[in-house]
Amino acid sequence: MRNIQKYIEHTNLKADITSKDVEMLLADAKENNLYGICVPPFWVKKAKRDIGKSNIQLITVIGFPLGYQMSQAKEVESILAIKDGADEIDMVLNISAVKSEMMWPKIEIAKMSKLTHESGKILKVIIETAYLSDKEIVDVCKICADAGADFVKTSTGFASAGAKVEHVKLMRSVLPAHVGIKASGGIKTYQQALELIDAGADRIGTSSGPKICSEA
Repeated sequence: MRNIQKYIEHTNLKADITSKDVEMLLADAKENNLYGICVPPFWVKKAKRDIGKSNIQLITVIGFPLGYQMSQAKEVESILAIKDGADEIDMVLNISAVKSEMMWPKIEIAKMSKLTHESGKILKVIIETAYLSDKEIVDVCKICADAGADFVKTSTGFASAGAKVEHVKLMRSVLPAHVGIKASGGIKTYQQALELIDAGADRIGTSSGPKICSEA
């Protein structure tokens, strides 16, 4: 049996998330020995306090969910999130700039990489594969790797489609071994998670962590 727990970032990024939901997310993560939890920036401080000395990692999102904020806004968001206790930053790529064939995304990722690494944290870049062609996925993955991202993440979960095996395989074929892949969006079953891991995913972002573990 695959040790699925070490891959899972148990996630709740719904608009109506409450403090009780954050507590439940953490309780589920502790009970199932999951890698970490992912919460909106507003709840990072509480989540960090509740995690305490547990080794559960705390992840949050930046520039969520569309990614077209100014880089300076993303930097401020990240600084505050790290100050509040975030261990990992999942930043949404500026897809608008990608589609306009600008250099902006690479510059932005490089700045964010420097900021997170200087704080000893991890940067994941959400590229939202549902909006990209295969060529654009390849090009963006190369940009992320060159600019210093630690992971490339498939999806926010807010687009028309989430993680797909074929996209993860494509990403893995392009990214160097030291850059991880986080598959997220629409992952509800153990079989889905397993297929994505076998395709090359190093992390699974899902709101169904306990269900997946029980199926495993």
